[in-house]
Amino acid sequence: MAEESRIKVTAVDDDETILEIYETGLAAAGCEVRTFVDPKKARDFFSSARPEELPEVILMDIMMPGVDGISLMGDIRAKDAAAHIPIIAVSGLNDAATLNDALLFGAMDYLVKPFEMEALVAKIKKAAELSRRRAPKA
Repeated sequence: MAEESRIKVTAVDDDETILEIYETGLAAAGCEVRTFVDPKKARDFFSSARPEELPEVILMDIMMPGVDGISLMGDIRAKDAAAHIPIIAVSGLNDAATLNDALLFGAMDYLVKPFEMEALVAKIKKAAELSRRRAPKA
């Protein structure tokens, strides 16, 4: 088989420093990263993206102004084209209620900030494998 393809990741976080960490750290780990600092722009992207533009894994902050990550997860899950994409919730909140809500509304995994890049990459690889198995066949 050919060289393993780069994992396409979309990250949504209102903290530009976190997005820069994703861009540099995940690119170094072999991921192709698209970021959104504005959750409304992320919602628009998922509403109108062509199948080939969609990521294999989504990293979603929970606490964001305007549109929170839980609501955005619900919006993404409602779109047939994106419903299969695994979402990893990433949050500074480490309480059972937030974790429960994230998992209830569509996250497959949860990571608390600050995080180790190695742990994030491992979760992304696991999620991408699941995404590739679930993806609609063309």
